[in-house]
Amino acid sequence: MEFIKLALDFFLHLDKHLADLLTQYGTLTYAILFLIIFVETGLIVMPLLPGDSLLFAAGALAAATGKLELMVIIPLLITAALLGDNVNYFVGKFFSKQIKARYRILFFKREYIAETEAFYEKHGGKTVIMARFIPIVRTIAPFVAGAGSMSYPRYILFCLTGAVLWVAGITSLGYMFGNYELVKKNFELVLLGIIFVSVLPIVWQMVKVKFLTKEA
Repeated sequence: MEFIKLALDFFLHLDKHLADLLTQYGTLTYAILFLIIFVETGLIVMPLLPGDSLLFAAGALAAATGKLELMVIIPLLITAALLGDNVNYFVGKFFSKQIKARYRILFFKREYIAETEAFYEKHGGKTVIMARFIPIVRTIAPFVAGAGSMSYPRYILFCLTGAVLWVAGITSLGYMFGNYELVKKNFELVLLGIIFVSVLPIVWQMVKVKFLTKEA
């Protein structure tokens, strides 16, 4: 329970915690940001880190303090996201045969791979780009793409596009709006809003599966 309280406090007060990190560690804060984004995108067992909120807060902190450079943060975190995705993709490819032979690896079953492959086939590579903006899904999608039949050249093209849009877009929003007094005074609500918008696609998909599919 204590861990959950600490995690919630960290998520909801990212601006203050990042400011503390910057004060304590200076330029090493870049490395900490890099590590968090890499872990969220690269380790399949760590899908709950606050990627979207972190990017917004980092942009806001860069604007507020001038001690972080936006032109360093953006390429650095794009690189972190791409490295994480590549690790995830090739881990998925490594375990592909085991999943299909053993039925399940961790919480991945054969039918999950088949369903995702069908989804990729129907909606194309834009699925990889869209997945980047959805918490949890952005961590799982590269693993499933590797475990399925999506070729690496096709995957990496959409992966790169998604990483650039995700990091540059959300960090720039934080830089442009995070320093407004209204945003600073209601930063927790802004972060909750980002999380809410991010998980809307998951909620909508669950509603479709539970209710709309049955009606059809």
